[in-house]
Amino acid sequence: MTPDVHATTVASGCHIFSGCGYPSPGLEDFHFRPIFTVAGLHVTKPILLMVIVVVVVVGFFWAAFAKPKIVPRGVQNVGELGVLFVRDQILRPMIGRKGDGYLPFLVTLFFFIWVMNLLEVIPVAQFPVPAHIGFAWILVALVWLTYMSVGFKAHGPIGFFRHMIPDAPWWILWLLAPIVLFSDILVRPFTLGVRLFANMFAGHLLLLVFYLATWYFVSASIGIVYAAGSLAMVLVLTGFELLIQFLQAFIFTILAAFYIGDAMEGI
Repeated sequence: MTPDVHATTVASGCHIFSGCGYPSPGLEDFHFRPIFTVAGLHVTKPILLMVIVVVVVVGFFWAAFAKPKIVPRGVQNVGELGVLFVRDQILRPMIGRKGDGYLPFLVTLFFFIWVMNLLEVIPVAQFPVPAHIGFAWILVALVWLTYMSVGFKAHGPIGFFRHMIPDAPWWILWLLAPIVLFSDILVRPFTLGVRLFANMFAGHLLLLVFYLATWYFVSASIGIVYAAGSLAMVLVLTGFELLIQFLQAFIFTILAAFYIGDAMEGI
C-alpha cells in the first residue's frame, strides 16, 4: 500500500472500533506528494521508481554483456535467455529476420515494462508505475515514433499513408481511407496505452482493497475469520497479478513488433 491517505489512517490507529469505518481505496490512492525537488522538478514515488527501474535494467544488461564470453555463464546466461525469448517469441514471429535490427528496442521495452509492473508486489515499492497513465503514454509515444519513422523510411511519407489503405473500389475509398488512417495513426497507440494502464490500475486497486480489508478486520474477534479470508485473496490476487504483469509486458511488446512489421511490409 503506497497511498498517503491510507498510510496516515493506519498509522493513526483508526480502525473498526474507533468510529472511522473502512478506509475505502479510490483515485486518491494514485496521487503522490513530492518526495523531493530537483531543479524545479517535483520527484514523486512513481518517478523515483521509474528511475530505479532504468538503473536496474541497464545495470543488468551491462553486467551481462559488458564482457561476453563464447560459453555464457551466470548473469550472461540469464541475459541471453531474455534476449532470445524476445527474439524468438516476439520479434521473429511478428517481423521476421528483417526486423532483427529492432531487437535491442524490443528487449528494452519488454524488460522495462515488466520490471515496472513487478514493483507492485515488491515490498516498500508496492506500486506498478504504468498504473499512472502518464508513464504509459511515454511508452506509447516511443512506439508510435518508431512505427512512423520506420514507415517513412521504408515507403516515404506519401507512400506510407498509401500503404496503410487496402485495395478497394474507388467509390468506397473516400469512406475507407479516413477510417483506416484514423485507426492506424491514432486508435492503435491509444488502445496500446489504455490496455497497459487499465490492467495495472485495476490490479493494483484490487490488491489495495484486500490489503486494507485484511488490516480492517484483523483486530476484531470474529473479524479475524474475515481477515484470514481477505489475506487469502491477497495471496491469490498477488499470484494472478504476477501473471498479468508478465502478460501486459508481453502484449505491449508484441503489438509494438507487429506495428513495426506492418510498417516494414513490402520492403
